[in-house]
Amino acid sequence: MTAPTIPLSILELVRVTEAVDARGALMNARDVAAHAERWGYRRIWVAEHHNMPGISSAATSVVLAHIAAGTTTIRVGAGGIMLPNHAPYVIAEQFGTLERLFPGRIDLGLGRAPGTDQLTLRALRRSPESAETFPQDVLELQAFLAPVGPGQRIQAVPAAGTNVLVWILGSSHFGAMLAAELGLPYAFASHFAPEELIPALAIYRSRFKPSDQFERPYAMVGVNVIAAETDTEARRLATTQQMSFANIFRGARGLSQPPIDDIETYWSPAEKAQAMRMLARSIVGSQETVREGIAALVAETQADEVIVVSDVYDHAERLRCFELIAEVARATPPA
Repeated sequence: MTAPTIPLSILELVRVTEAVDARGALMNARDVAAHAERWGYRRIWVAEHHNMPGISSAATSVVLAHIAAGTTTIRVGAGGIMLPNHAPYVIAEQFGTLERLFPGRIDLGLGRAPGTDQLTLRALRRSPESAETFPQDVLELQAFLAPVGPGQRIQAVPAAGTNVLVWILGSSHFGAMLAAELGLPYAFASHFAPEELIPALAIYRSRFKPSDQFERPYAMVGVNVIAAETDTEARRLATTQQMSFANIFRGARGLSQPPIDDIETYWSPAEKAQAMRMLARSIVGSQETVREGIAALVAETQADEVIVVSDVYDHAERLRCFELIAEVARATPPA
């Protein structure tokens, strides 16, 4: 199938629901990737989250191997690995191995946040101060992925020489500045941090320094998109994600819940205000509504690529959502 005009990718949440257990979530993620490949999506990413019963992608590199084995051409990657949780050497080994198994298809998005709470950080044997060395850790990781230099005594086997494509992820100005300084592609998490999107992109583009990997800035924008046959049905499907955000504010990170007819019966005014602030850039509706929303987003941000989050409860309905979005994107001109 013809690829979308505006490059389109998927951030796969690997959701455990009230109806589907962790194994089912992992199988569904692989099925989404297979369909996305046929529909012309460029890449599918999964993110590292810990101690969250509703998300089964904690062992991110293992999940990526599972997804990549069920596909043939779509790029597969981390969106992202929370590098302060790990030794750069170990991540180089893992993603170098993935690149050897699936050459030319692996992305390594790196984030500075822990992806969990402070108590779980202790279980990971990591200190909150680990984030302070993030820039140096990125450079160290890149060095282990590069060809072995003369006299180099420590090699990341079999990663050395794979040059896995590294991205910097961010939801603030810090990631934008680092991606610009290192000349790396940048992905902004506007699917939950919309307020800083435009300033972060401006910083990234204005400060970008060409590198061996990229001569010019390359920005990918994350956005929640839920498409259905009608605006009404899409808004109903979107209540699953809205309930998940309300539950976060309640400190109740449980399983994904089926959609409801009236979200106002579920959340309080304060929870609604918090959730809608984080979901402010969401695009929810029929194909025409989604077409207009994606076109407006691309025009405003000049995004080189869009990565969508479609937190839909039912697997079949979620597949249909991604299919509708792909059809829309083929009619959306690139920036």
